[in-house]
Amino acid sequence: MGATTATGGRRLSVNALLDGAVFIYAGVAAIWLAWLVLSQSFEFGWFGILFFVAFWLLLAYLVLPRLHRILTTIYVPDYFIGRARTSDGLLGDPVNLALLGEEGAIHEAMRRAGWTRADDVDAASSWRIILSTITRRSYDEAPVSPLFLFGRMQDFAYQQEVEGNPAKRHHVRFWRAPEGWLLPGGRRVDWLAAGTFDRAVGFSLFTLQITHKIDADTDVERDHIVRTVVGSGVPAAVDVIRDFSTGYHSRNGGGDTITTDGDLPVLALGSAVGRARDASAGAVPSVTPAGADAASASILADAEPGGPADRLGADHVGADRLGADHVGADHLGAAKRAAFEPFTRLAERDAERAALARVHRRPAATSLGALLIVVRVLLGVIWLIGLYVQWPTVVRELDLVADGVTEGEVSAFVLGSILVVGAVVLLAELVFAWLVFRGSNWARITVMIVAILSTFVSAVDYFGGGPEITIRTTLLTLAVDILVLLALSSRSARAYARRHAPAP
Repeated sequence: MGATTATGGRRLSVNALLDGAVFIYAGVAAIWLAWLVLSQSFEFGWFGILFFVAFWLLLAYLVLPRLHRILTTIYVPDYFIGRARTSDGLLGDPVNLALLGEEGAIHEAMRRAGWTRADDVDAASSWRIILSTITRRSYDEAPVSPLFLFGRMQDFAYQQEVEGNPAKRHHVRFWRAPEGWLLPGGRRVDWLAAGTFDRAVGFSLFTLQITHKIDADTDVERDHIVRTVVGSGVPAAVDVIRDFSTGYHSRNGGGDTITTDGDLPVLALGSAVGRARDASAGAVPSVTPAGADAASASILADAEPGGPADRLGADHVGADRLGADHVGADHLGAAKRAAFEPFTRLAERDAERAALARVHRRPAATSLGALLIVVRVLLGVIWLIGLYVQWPTVVRELDLVADGVTEGEVSAFVLGSILVVGAVVLLAELVFAWLVFRGSNWARITVMIVAILSTFVSAVDYFGGGPEITIRTTLLTLAVDILVLLALSSRSARAYARRHAPAP
């Protein structure tokens, strides 16, 4: 991890510099791999379609995301502007809801309002959502893609499927605000949320990935979330910060257009209702199970026929503006912090705590990296077997017969040496695969260095006029090495391997 200087600044460690360099190197290598695969698509006639599909997969899910991640680190603001970010660093959905209250109160309110908590993204849930989309079968707990705020993924998400169609759904992601963090303008909140409506499945404009396309008017979904919670009968209070982030919205991470008035409802739940009312000196319009005020009546009115629900189907309902303007700032005794301060110390520490709470669960990138090393071993075994079978031909081609020594003696000695050394190397790779799977950082770094050397030598030979890299020669081995680099240099694999490092 990075160290802290005497002046309180951050000093990058050798590990961090190496990880950054490998991250960029893997992105460049992935571009080369995509080109090699594309060139192969013209060599096999109709079977070239399979290579073209492989090229699209490489481009959409490996090359473009890695390039976006590199570039957005440079030019996307590293501070809060009312937008979440995708795992590639692109600006994602707008943050259009803030909350006060404990996590348990949010879960209770969302359940009573008819929302279903989304499953975490893993291999099983990803496969299930693919099947449900293809077969158009309902999947109420379908996972949502990860978006990041304060440098970390959403803490949890809720959704409502529309008419049993997995391609259409209401969904909202929640992030706990860092300890001591204030909204621009000085107001304290406990949670931030981003709610949008999935209207269809299509291709991302920026990455070409298959993804959900959202409805442009995110205000409709925002107001639908507030209306359903307020109408569920749980103790709640709604306040609105007008024109909070109007100028920050154009397109989300999938390239979908976003339109919004920029208002930010602040929804207090559970015990926070009284705290919000006291802090605003009675300015917060509230709703209790016993009744509703004019503001909540306006929200509930959108459920009537002819309201905004007609734009997106019977189940997609929204609200007009939510109550009175925000009055005053809820400092609650906290010192004001600059809203534009990039990844403040408090935000970093809070993000690290949340990451450490999850990072002990092995990420998919680490498992994939270990699996790819095993695939590399299997390819090595196949190569050794092929060498053994074709050894007489290899001996003649390499002219291994020396003066005074029979061909059999030379071939037996050389072949035996190669097989022994190869077996030792492959066994060592299996040990490293196990260590990487267990989360060893030094094993991860060692594997990445070996993969860099292997791909670099191949590149020098290729661009220096050496033999072509094709599916019949070394393309598979090269692809595995580059995929290992992409997997093990990812943020999740890096965090998992360095989870025991001391925090700065």
